[in-house]
Parts: sequence; C-alpha cells; structure tokens
Amino acid sequence: MIAVCPGSFDPVTYGHLDVIRRAAALFERVVVAVGQNSAKKYLFTPAERLDLVRSTTSDLANVSAEPLDGLLVDFAKAHGAGVLVKGVRFASDVEFELQMAHINAVVGSVETVMLPASADWSTLSSTMVREVASFGGDVSAFVPELVARQIRHKIQGWEQPNG
Repeated sequence: MIAVCPGSFDPVTYGHLDVIRRAAALFERVVVAVGQNSAKKYLFTPAERLDLVRSTTSDLANVSAEPLDGLLVDFAKAHGAGVLVKGVRFASDVEFELQMAHINAVVGSVETVMLPASADWSTLSSTMVREVASFGGDVSAFVPELVARQIRHKIQGWEQPNG
C-alpha cells in the first residue's frame, strides 16, 4: 500500500523524519507531500523545502518527496495512495486531524492514519526551530546538520543589509 505523508516541512525536523521513517516501515511506499499554506510565512522556498526533505530521506529506498499544490486527496489519487499519514503531538492535533480525516474520507475516499509523536520529539515544532534560529540559537539538536547549516545560511542572509 502507498501512503502520503503531507506537511510544509519548514524546516524538516527530527520529529518529521521520525514519522516518515515509521511510516516507511509500515507501508510499501511513502510519498512525502511538501505543501504550501498561503496563510504561513516560510523560511524556505517550496523548492528548498523539497530539496531538504529529499536529502534527509535519501537513505530510505521506499520514500520519495514531491511538491503538493492543490487538494491533498487529489495528490494522493495521482500517486496511487489510499492512506494519509499524519504525526500528532497533542490533543489539539488529534482534534484537527480528525476533522481533516473525515473530510478527506468523504471528498477523496482516502483513509488517515495518525502516528503519535515519539516521546523524544513530542514537543518539537518547525515554528519553535525557526524561532530559536532567528535569535541565533543552536538548532542542531532538532534538525539534521544539513538542515541546521541551511537555516544558519538563511538567517544570516536575512540579517545582511540589502545592497
């Protein structure tokens, strides 16, 4: 069975990678859908986020990453997937994802599997990583070194005057 693991991955964290790896162990193939939410302000461009996800999952033979533009259920159908995999940390995540699961089941006949965050990453979010990095903090405990380097590069680029 093919599963889709969607998110914005800005940046991809060890928490995301944990869910992706666990999904890869459960399903024949996992397609990571790297999406864009018009309501969010991103650190990385869609292409950069896609590259970072591809780089950090390159060791997983049954995982690929593709850009998501449009309805998630349409993306799932286009990739032959019948399951969406969502990582959840808190009760509020479960409530939100349950609503989305019901809509996705009706609109796209796709099931949703929720994987609880591992204890190590249960409080980690991309927002927190961006916040720590924006103040010069070390985020290497939360993201792979490649991602930490790219974050430092982006943050330093923001701090330089336009010229």
